[in-house]
Amino acid sequence: MSVDLMGFLGVVLVAYVVPGPDFLVVFRSAIEHPAKGRAAGLGAQAGLCVHMLAAAVGLAVIAARSPAVYEAVKLLGAAYLVHLGIRAVLAARRSARERRAERERPAAEEPRGDIEPAKGPAPTGAQWRSGFAQGFLTNVLNPKAALFFLSILPQFVDGAGSTTRQIFFLGILDVLIGIVYWFVVVAVAARLRALLARPKVQHRWELTTGWLFIAIGVGVAAAA
Repeated sequence: MSVDLMGFLGVVLVAYVVPGPDFLVVFRSAIEHPAKGRAAGLGAQAGLCVHMLAAAVGLAVIAARSPAVYEAVKLLGAAYLVHLGIRAVLAARRSARERRAERERPAAEEPRGDIEPAKGPAPTGAQWRSGFAQGFLTNVLNPKAALFFLSILPQFVDGAGSTTRQIFFLGILDVLIGIVYWFVVVAVAARLRALLARPKVQHRWELTTGWLFIAIGVGVAAAA
């Protein structure tokens, strides 16, 4: 088996570095909790495994040649991104209302200063599942990820060898590179948690990422 590894690695690294829906999901999840961010990264790579299997068995070819299938996947992915965006925007507005109510609370109801502040929430199974599901659905409903395996991957495959085996090899390599990349992203996001935990910064962050999700979703739906 002979594949153009250097060329493939270059394309994969560029694809990961350019921010997209996967990056937003992983980074936002990591800001909530590093464990949730890692789960989202693993979910995104699990979605890539689905695209890899589809390309290996030829299902991606069917999807690419069927406009109806492609449009259905594209619209589902767009709707999910808009859904995530609306949730983020609503969460930001809800947090703003709660902070206003806290400021307006009478002084008698203020918590005592000697009470130890609550620590950040520990990761839970529900958080992990939520992060994994968001990463998985964002990736598996992204038709561009399927087209990557269908159109880009074959460029680095040696026609003299087994196409299926080479697609699996390159696909698994892509998935492993992605896991390392997402874990680095989570580590960076963990350093920024203290900054983004400030109420005003958190509010702007939630609104910005929420509207970005909505904009990307609308863009995906409107794309030809």
